[in-house]
Amino acid sequence: MDEHEKFMREALKEAERALSKNEVPVGAVIVCDGKIIARAHNLTETLSDPTAHAEMQAITIATNTFGGKYLERATIYVTLEPCPMCAGALNWAQVKNIVYGAPDPKRGYSLYFPSLLHPKCNVQGGVLQEPTSTIIREFFQKKRDSL
Repeated sequence: MDEHEKFMREALKEAERALSKNEVPVGAVIVCDGKIIARAHNLTETLSDPTAHAEMQAITIATNTFGGKYLERATIYVTLEPCPMCAGALNWAQVKNIVYGAPDPKRGYSLYFPSLLHPKCNVQGGVLQEPTSTIIREFFQKKRDSL
């Protein structure tokens, strides 16, 4: 298993934590120097806060860990392509790398503002795409079935 898969599996664990709270199952971990410095998952329902996405929560934890607002040596692993809000926050935090699992064909940042990220940021999508897509797809299918 390569490093990207290893850390994406950790982000998937966070997505499962979100699922257990009936949150949209998105998880994120931020890694610096090969160590996880932040773990988070969606908390929008729990906190009644539309900005409480996994990435936003992880950025807050990571910057508190570093004691500064920039994450220029960090990589975020997130199970779903970031939305424009999260991409903007990742830009401001100057995250070095973004690695995501499932693309978001409805609300992903790349649909609206592909240049939203910091110019030095590297992006890789599709890491463990099948399991990251499946957890999201099944969550929304159950929601639709219960209507």
